Amino acid sequence: MNELTTIRNMAAASSNGMITSRQVRDAGIHPFYLQQLVRSGELTRISRGLYMRNDAWEDELFLFQQRYQRGIFSHDTALYLHGFSDRTPARYTMTFPVSYHSQSVESEPLIIHRTLPKTYQLGLTEIQSPSGNPLRVYDLERTLCDIVRGQGSDVQIVNTAMKKYAASKEKDIHKLMQYAGQLRVKSKILRYMEVLL
Repeated sequence: MNELTTIRNMAAASSNGMITSRQVRDAGIHPFYLQQLVRSGELTRISRGLYMRNDAWEDELFLFQQRYQRGIFSHDTALYLHGFSDRTPARYTMTFPVSYHSQSVESEPLIIHRTLPKTYQLGLTEIQSPSGNPLRVYDLERTLCDIVRGQGSDVQIVNTAMKKYAASKEKDIHKLMQYAGQLRVKSKILRYMEVLL
């Protein structure tokens, strides 16, 4: 079996149609052959070292996650992914550590937030995208704390999410208050909870 056929088979075996130059190197094949498949129109280069079959279903959320692995979906995007907002975000929101700087991420159609190292992984979890791919996202309690901080979230979206959370059997008020203390929004969260519970 020649190198191009091996790469085609590897890409076909991938559940999301993606293949990396590292996978190709690990198979003992020079990444040069990936460029041949890009030129022939069989693969598209998504970002450095990341390629996708042209006939694969494009999962935009997963592609952003692959390009920017330090990014965590947050705010309105996380709310939508958790099923607590019926509005599909016009632009996805990702949170990065304050120390992370990339010119390419700044040019993307993303809303970027930055957070301190001590709160960067607070509430980090993994859920599936609507297409079934794994995404790094903040859990619901962290997301509620983020959206009440007054950083561009629509008031109606915040109110609807808080009402839905208060009525949910899955709510974890202890965790919500713990996060609220760490993120310095305890008074705002308490006001919502006093009205809704």
